[in-house]
Amino acid sequence: MPSYDYPFNERIRTLLRVEDLCAKVLHNVEAGHEHHHHSALLTLLQILDVVDRAELKLDLLQELERQRLTMSALIGNPAIAADTLQSILNNIDIAAEALRAETTKLGQTLRANEWLMSIKQRAGIPGGVCEFDVPSYHYWLGLGEARRRQDFQSWLTPLMPMHQAIGIILHILRGSGFTTQLIANKGAYQQMLSGAKPAQMLRIEVADDVTCFPEVSANKYAINIRFNTLDCSQKPQKYDEDVKFTLTLCNL
Repeated sequence: MPSYDYPFNERIRTLLRVEDLCAKVLHNVEAGHEHHHHSALLTLLQILDVVDRAELKLDLLQELERQRLTMSALIGNPAIAADTLQSILNNIDIAAEALRAETTKLGQTLRANEWLMSIKQRAGIPGGVCEFDVPSYHYWLGLGEARRRQDFQSWLTPLMPMHQAIGIILHILRGSGFTTQLIANKGAYQQMLSGAKPAQMLRIEVADDVTCFPEVSANKYAINIRFNTLDCSQKPQKYDEDVKFTLTLCNL
């Protein structure tokens, strides 16, 4: 079932971007071919741009601690599965400890790598990392899968605590909130928002056979969802039929 996440603030937007980029890096590293490793490296360099905020690490640690306190208060609640709760608490503790063990700014070890930074500088130019532009990069790609995997292991290891922390926080966020079954009349839906604690993200799910996708505009007062169709030759067009979907307003 296709799902779509829409963040309501820059903090959640950053976490979703890093999650997406990390998934692509890890997939391409595992695939192994030099073209996959090329894509993995360029995506890794994009992660540096996204996390280049001194406070991201602190934000993650503060959120993990907040979630630990919230979850700890549920211990002994008969409505909560004790084993599942303890597993989440253990994962939070492990992620927080790993983050604290990294004493430098997120991604600093990569920024200190002059060769990687030379690749990053060229990567902003279309086709800028061709073999005649950066012979050392072409040479590295030809060193073989085992050597490239070894290098990726070295480069990714300092970022994995961040990746794990973001995964835990987004897992908790996606599991929060109340899911409702709704219908977008002629492809459009609007909902007013209220409550003292505004949502941080909404999550939309549609059936596999639905031939459209949602576009969302939202603020703290209202949500507007419009379902569109795509034929890849022109801009998306409004879908004029009713669409069944589920909506979850998520909040940490």
